[in-house]
Amino acid sequence: MYKIVFLILISLTTIFAQSAGSSGLSFLKMGFGARNIALGDAGAALSNDVTALYYNPAGLADSYNGEVLLMHNEWIQDVRSELLGASFKLFNIPFAVGFNVTTVKDIEVRTKPGEPDSKFNANYFFGSLSTGFYIIENISVGASVKYLYEGLFSDEATGIGFDFGAKYSTPVNGLSVSASIKNLGSMSILKNEESKLPSEMRIGTAYSFEIPDSKFSFIAAGELQKYLQTEDIHLNFGGEILFNKMFALRAGYQSGYISKNLTGGVGLNWGGLSFDYAVSPFSLQLGTGHSMSVNFRF
Repeated sequence: MYKIVFLILISLTTIFAQSAGSSGLSFLKMGFGARNIALGDAGAALSNDVTALYYNPAGLADSYNGEVLLMHNEWIQDVRSELLGASFKLFNIPFAVGFNVTTVKDIEVRTKPGEPDSKFNANYFFGSLSTGFYIIENISVGASVKYLYEGLFSDEATGIGFDFGAKYSTPVNGLSVSASIKNLGSMSILKNEESKLPSEMRIGTAYSFEIPDSKFSFIAAGELQKYLQTEDIHLNFGGEILFNKMFALRAGYQSGYISKNLTGGVGLNWGGLSFDYAVSPFSLQLGTGHSMSVNFRF
């Protein structure tokens, strides 16, 4: 049985195709919102809607209206995710809740060459509660608490995670600086060992501007992403061209990954409704990730 669990963990690390290292729960490394994924997952700097609950809860301080986001993620190697985010005000304080259900189907159990002995699904979940607010003019802070679950074969584990973030809107119009630290916490023991959360730190900046007397506006962002338990350092970049505040074309780049770097996508805004799509090509014959989200503001 120990060999089976070891092979499962190795397989899941390959499937998620993220940083090598000793952490588990790699589904926490996947993005939230097709717009952010298309923009190189530079979400700590770029997320300016309900998706801030995942990247940098300090961004929720600018959430004035209610918002609901639904996302479907067709990732690689039979990984599927369903995500929900909703923001609202309670006692005049911005709050947001988030949910992620991720499944890896048909993992094979083998004790000998030939046909697999059996198959099973790996299941992951988080539910989060977040808030963000201004401590002084132009500086906001935020925090999230997450309930975590993982189920592998006949074993289960649960845990708690915490995220913290800050955002500074500089005197330069459209320029902001952000920082966040995510996935601090612990899990209960799964079989014989406790899974380590993929704790990370992000520092980045975003700049938005418009061309006078035109219908075009632009957003550009870059951030440094560092996993705390490994030596992995990634640079995430993203850019968006928005025409008439309706049609968006997006591209991104992520450094330091073995099997991926470029991302892209499109978006359509109509009143308070937004449709976004992102594509994430992988090398090493792993396939291509597709992310689709719908965002409704009211």
